[in-house]
Amino acid sequence: MGAGSEDVKRVKMAVVLKQKRELDLMRQANRIVGVVWEAMADAVAPGVTTAALDEIAERIIRQHGAIPSFKGYPHRGRNDFPASICASLNQEIVHGIPSVHRVLQEGDIISIDVGTIYKGYQGDGAITLPVGRVSEEARRLIEVTKAALDIGIAQARVGKRTGDISQAIEKYVRSHGFEVVREYTGHGIGRSMHEDPQVLNYYNPEIRDYALKPGMTLALEPMVNVGSWKTRLLSDGWTVETADGTLSAHFEHTIAITDGEPEIMTRLD
Repeated sequence: MGAGSEDVKRVKMAVVLKQKRELDLMRQANRIVGVVWEAMADAVAPGVTTAALDEIAERIIRQHGAIPSFKGYPHRGRNDFPASICASLNQEIVHGIPSVHRVLQEGDIISIDVGTIYKGYQGDGAITLPVGRVSEEARRLIEVTKAALDIGIAQARVGKRTGDISQAIEKYVRSHGFEVVREYTGHGIGRSMHEDPQVLNYYNPEIRDYALKPGMTLALEPMVNVGSWKTRLLSDGWTVETADGTLSAHFEHTIAITDGEPEIMTRLD
């Protein structure tokens, strides 16, 4: 679940480095996210409601001894999030609310964001899936967004900084003619869903970046739009969509910084 722009403006940060036991628990939490993704890939099809996807996801999360971290998530003193996954269709970027009235149609794309809590530690990850046959533009958007995440992860090594991740993602996305969302970002994760540091998907020299150290755990999540990077919040207080109505895609992995290659905790293989 992407962090909002108001969090990016914080000046003082406290990055928590995780110990072995904490990393082990985070691996379990994020493995469950991956299991849910597999179920979502099997279930997404024309005629399926986003509420049905939410029911499947919650059942799997609880069967694995975890709880859905999004359900009841507070929203600045307003309405808490009512579901276990975020299900965002087409021009919706993040935080779409599942509903029996949202029926998948051939040619849609759907971004599914999954959060878990296992023994006090968080898992978080997102994928964008095609519904049946989609347009060439939609297919390319999904491919570019997924590749942008991989490129960002490749920068997540000791000796690099969070800004290196941001620059790599933005450069790749823009080279393909798309734009990265600026108002919602990646973030640290651990006992809390949103921890420091914020990890932008674009480079902003006015935002302090941080050296990457072993034990840091980050949820990296490029959100990529076909058109403008600008967004608008819908009246439900949660759903964020593109300001110009163009398509958007979203991929997210939770990773751990190590002495070598970054560890992708949400990957099952």
